[in-house]
Amino acid sequence: MTDADKVFRDIEAIRAKNPVVLSITNYVVTNTTANALLALGASPIMSHAVEEMAELVAISGAVVINLGTIAPEYLAAMDPAWTAANEAGVPVVLDPVGAGASMLRTVTPLALLDSHRPFIIRGNASEIMTLAGDSASAARGVDSTAGSEAASGAARALAMKHACAVVVSGEVDMVTESGAKLRVQGGSALMPRVTGLGCTATALCAAFAAVNKNPLEAALNACVTMKVAGEMAAERADGPGTLQLHLYDALYNMTASDVARRIKVLR
Repeated sequence: MTDADKVFRDIEAIRAKNPVVLSITNYVVTNTTANALLALGASPIMSHAVEEMAELVAISGAVVINLGTIAPEYLAAMDPAWTAANEAGVPVVLDPVGAGASMLRTVTPLALLDSHRPFIIRGNASEIMTLAGDSASAARGVDSTAGSEAASGAARALAMKHACAVVVSGEVDMVTESGAKLRVQGGSALMPRVTGLGCTATALCAAFAAVNKNPLEAALNACVTMKVAGEMAAERADGPGTLQLHLYDALYNMTASDVARRIKVLR
């Protein structure tokens, strides 16, 4: 089975199983990521009510912990949600938004990782380097000042420490798990002009984690899908606004031939 076959196998599984993805996420991107999950075929639940976390995890195929909004009520829901997910064997995808930009955004994901098991960690190069303890990394707000390749060693160290897959998003996405390192090319230069597409990639990682229990494969297949959808959308878009519009359509309409024609994975 080729890489393209594996990607589309998982897309078909998402469309058939309609897995619930629970997201504690950035309020800026809630609508964006929910619509992307729906377009792909998953069923999003967006909540940060601590009182319902255990119940929602129980019906979920995967959980997203996104640190874009670190208000107290969001933070309060993360630990019980992750605890319940680990106890139930539900995969958790962590997005350490802005790690390195402030002390709170740095210590919070580190504390969560000290107590819980991630399935996939996805961030930009600066965020991943910060989590790995690279003091030379720097973030500009929630944006990275480094390319994905600069975080290669940090990603591998993080993957080995937490026995998970790590995705470093960028112009070229890097997907790592212990000794494996894959690079995914594609997408569009317009994608960084749309807020929340990094968070959307995290949400897609969770959808794939819900149907594929191999963290490296789930992360890789999500990255490929995001790059293919971005490339398809860019061909029809006039700018960032219509790129987002067409991205949803690309996720909804993506076929096996679309993936086979556009997939670019370097080993």
